[in-house]
Amino acid sequence: MSAVATSRTARGGLQIREPRDALAGALFIAFALAAGAISATYPLGSAMRMGSGYFPLLVSTLLGLLGAVVLLRSLSFGRVERRAEGPAFALRPALCVAAGVVAFALLVSDLGLLLATLVLTLLCGLAHRQVRFAELAGLGVVLACFGGLVFAWGLGLQLPVLPG
Repeated sequence: MSAVATSRTARGGLQIREPRDALAGALFIAFALAAGAISATYPLGSAMRMGSGYFPLLVSTLLGLLGAVVLLRSLSFGRVERRAEGPAFALRPALCVAAGVVAFALLVSDLGLLLATLVLTLLCGLAHRQVRFAELAGLGVVLACFGGLVFAWGLGLQLPVLPG
């Protein structure tokens, strides 16, 4: 069977070209609406004197816009060509990402932000079928340094940066 199958309908009209992207975009929009509704209950303030709901509302707005872009890109007018789909849910990537997040949460207080971010990146990178450890290590170092600069130095959060 061919890797590309043509849609049965030859008429024009709105069709979903990439169902996974459509679902992801819809989920982004749903989470953005929920977060926006929750953040709107907090005082917003202004751009000069931000209230506790200002930043969450800003982030939820950006998430909603991203969801709209992803959803619109998954749609097509007219004839649609679809690629052969893989499994709807892949267990390995889900487990690797979940393990990375849990490991980060457990390790950040003891190992510090830099090493916990490196472990997070390495565990999440194992989700890919063709793992390149040198690239993952480089990405982990860059993300750890960026996280340290932004969260510990820039925002002044009381996170340990290094072990000890």
